[in-house]
Amino acid sequence: MHAAVAVDAADEAVVGLLDAAIWTRPRGRAGVRRQRALAQKESQRWLSTAQAVAERAAGACQLIVVGDRESDIFALFARRPATVELVVRAAQDRRLADGPRLFDCARAWPVLGSCTVKVGPRGPGDKGRSAVVTLRAGAIRVARPRHGVDRGGAKHLDLSLVEVREEPPPDGREAIHWRLITTLPVGDVAAAQQIVQIYRLRWRIEQTFRACKSDGLGLPDLQTHNANRLFKISALALGAAVRTIQLVDARNGGGRPGSDVAEPEILDAAAAIGPSLEGKTPRQRNPHPPRSLPWLSWIVARLGGWNCYYKPPGPKTMRAGWDKLAATATGFHLAMSVTH
Repeated sequence: MHAAVAVDAADEAVVGLLDAAIWTRPRGRAGVRRQRALAQKESQRWLSTAQAVAERAAGACQLIVVGDRESDIFALFARRPATVELVVRAAQDRRLADGPRLFDCARAWPVLGSCTVKVGPRGPGDKGRSAVVTLRAGAIRVARPRHGVDRGGAKHLDLSLVEVREEPPPDGREAIHWRLITTLPVGDVAAAQQIVQIYRLRWRIEQTFRACKSDGLGLPDLQTHNANRLFKISALALGAAVRTIQLVDARNGGGRPGSDVAEPEILDAAAAIGPSLEGKTPRQRNPHPPRSLPWLSWIVARLGGWNCYYKPPGPKTMRAGWDKLAATATGFHLAMSVTH
């Protein structure tokens, strides 16, 4: 399962699900990796995702696809759509066209500066942490791999590298050490810091998959083994997981509309039942503008069992509340149709 989740870099809000691919691996061993074209490999999904993003989010002021080490593919950089920039964590110690290997070149560069990085939570109960990292950056010319069947196209690519290193490493935790390859120019410390903050948003996709699994929808606990059913359920689960995260994000306020996650019929039903969920104290009243996403998040959380005190509502509460809201909306509109 591979998904592209749209995130607004300005406020780090999840905007929606842009693309998803779900597949099963055939039985038996695949052919020799270097003898297969990109279209015959699972890694083709990264290029397909970049193409889908370019088509479906064409109206955005800038499109940046962020990938982990699995997306460190020369063909992705070479064939990306012209409107899509890339920020990818390096996995391969690549050969450079002008001499040294990729991992060695940054060691000779001076430190541009430092910044504080918010490290996303690794799972339920983990609040994440802040890390101070040093930054090195510069231009690189990556040579085309010598092996493989994809021999066409450019012999080298001009890209940028940002090395991010946590020094000294924290006690009891793995130190951050990212080598980020990007199609964006990195000429100064401000540009390097921006690349780091963009890559950091990758934790939102990890959050989406957690919401599909242990932190909400329980997808691994399904007892069906029918591939067609699993495909359909997985697709629905991805959409539901993104919506759950959007509701959790909005619990503390914000300016996004409720229409980001709900149809007008759902918002109408929420407006009708919302007052019945409010209590007598100020903390038991919905403080958000009507039909905004925070307003809807408050209603969904109340339906999910949140009492307005103690811990803020999490993914499981939002998922349960959305199920109740959807069922209530169906009854609400049925009653309205009978009345009129």
